[in-house]
Amino acid sequence: MPTAILTGQPVPGSSIESELRSLGFDVHLAAGAAETETLLARVPGEERVAVVDARFVGHPHALRLGLTDPRFPLAAIPGAVTAQPAARQTLTRAMARENSTGGGTAVDVDSLADRITAALDADGAGVHRPELGSLVAAVPADPQARNEARQAVAAVDDEAVRLKSAVKARDGFVTTHFISPYSRYIARWCARRGLTPNQVTTASLITALIAAGCAATGTRGGFVAAGVLLIASFVLDCTDGQLARYSLRYSTLGAWLDATFDRAKEYAYYAGLALGAARGGDDVWALALGAMVLQTCRHVVDFSFNEANHDASANTSPTAALSDKLDSVGWTVWLRRMIVLPIGERWAMIAVLTALTTPRITFYALLIGCAFAATYTTAGRVLRSLTRKATRTDRAAKALADLADSGPLAEAGAKGLRTAARRLPGFATPAVALLGGAAVVATAALTDFGGPWPLVAALGYVLTSALAVARPLKGALDWLVPPFFRAAEYLTVLFLAAKADVNGALPAAFGLVAAVAYHHYDTVYRIRGDAGAPPQWLVRTVGGHEGRTLVITLLAVLLTAAQFKVALTVLAVVVALVVLVESIRFWVAAHQVGAPAVHDEGEPA
Repeated sequence: MPTAILTGQPVPGSSIESELRSLGFDVHLAAGAAETETLLARVPGEERVAVVDARFVGHPHALRLGLTDPRFPLAAIPGAVTAQPAARQTLTRAMARENSTGGGTAVDVDSLADRITAALDADGAGVHRPELGSLVAAVPADPQARNEARQAVAAVDDEAVRLKSAVKARDGFVTTHFISPYSRYIARWCARRGLTPNQVTTASLITALIAAGCAATGTRGGFVAAGVLLIASFVLDCTDGQLARYSLRYSTLGAWLDATFDRAKEYAYYAGLALGAARGGDDVWALALGAMVLQTCRHVVDFSFNEANHDASANTSPTAALSDKLDSVGWTVWLRRMIVLPIGERWAMIAVLTALTTPRITFYALLIGCAFAATYTTAGRVLRSLTRKATRTDRAAKALADLADSGPLAEAGAKGLRTAARRLPGFATPAVALLGGAAVVATAALTDFGGPWPLVAALGYVLTSALAVARPLKGALDWLVPPFFRAAEYLTVLFLAAKADVNGALPAAFGLVAAVAYHHYDTVYRIRGDAGAPPQWLVRTVGGHEGRTLVITLLAVLLTAAQFKVALTVLAVVVALVVLVESIRFWVAAHQVGAPAVHDEGEPA
């Protein structure tokens, strides 16, 4: 149980002690700094501890935001400061220094908690201060100030603010206007019944899988039920994040489950639509796989661009300035959020088209919409990259190298090509990656199955991939390298399976791309959580993008179409087992050891 130490002279009629207990704290009283330091030393090191001024006046949710958020080792609001176990020593040193300077008097003249916070700031400890908005958090110095603070508390509805803050500040049009107005109340209902965000996330996954099963029946009733259930799954998907924000129940495992299940739900639904179409005599597996490839590559563009510019210095661009100006015109904000087809708009479109049309029409609309969105966003980011003056850091280059997913072949080739790579102009790195990938994809698409040309192109792809990563990825457009690699690998699998022209080859290819895509998403989530990339043994075991591409083209040359289908299936199972087991092991272990909790408040995926 976390411990709160109330410091200073108690105020008659104050509810601070009961409010702290309602937040789960074990409350102890201390008259001054010396007694506070003594009590602080008695609190077990594995527990959260807070120092709170006994004169504190404010909203309960202000205390909740300041003292219970698991994402930050140190946090403070006026009159209160808290430390998680990872930052206990830092807090203890600040407390000891404050006590040694003579602050330990029987009645504190000012707030001890605020003096400790100031000492932490002086140490550069990185104290988080939550945005309170209209919420009140104050330490009144006299009865008049206390009365005014209490009036300010009474003037603001604490629960209304808490509900409003449960909704993500920046979200899509559909989510903002058609889901969040009521899903926030579902989140509150869940919180009051003790449900956790992870349980709601799991319910969303189960609902989406049932929706995929309904779509797989191939009947009109099944399609209608699938559309309704997909919307219900998305409502729950919004609810889990709102529940996390409402109750401040963030976790490393929860963030991973939320992100991973989103991809699993969408791609499982694609498979369900393809199975349903097959029952009606229409083979749309190529469209389903194409939609998954396009959507995954869109995400890689997002991830790579964001990582490349995460901590870039001198980050200026006329294109960015124009975007900021457009943000001042309200309707353009919503238009630009909608045309990128975020998850709310995308799932709403899929659900409606599933219920009213056919899987083929649904996939056509999805492919057209996602292609337009990808073109729009990528073009804008290319313009920003070309017009900005920025120096990218070693951290950004490392993140892009990890996202590239280079295997042992590319790594070995890169060592021998470093000298040659340094002589190339800045634009050469993404150009080489693009040309090498385009060559292998084109030969897979334009030559007959079993011919040698895709294998020859794959050998060239290994060399171009090595050259592309032979120097640090710090160029203006080097963030395009990972998405070029993703597109090359996935599309090669798609076209070879289509050219095999044997029943079951495309579903097997769908499974293989899904397994590899999971590995790539897992890499992103680890980088986002500051956990680093997957271990090298895992990347080498699954071959890296260039190794898998070479193996698949080799199998297409050596095997018959029927045997190739079996080989794709085996590869899909092996890759899925390896990456899933390692991923689950890693994230569960990170959760158990208390890794910093994270939560994605960025753009909707």
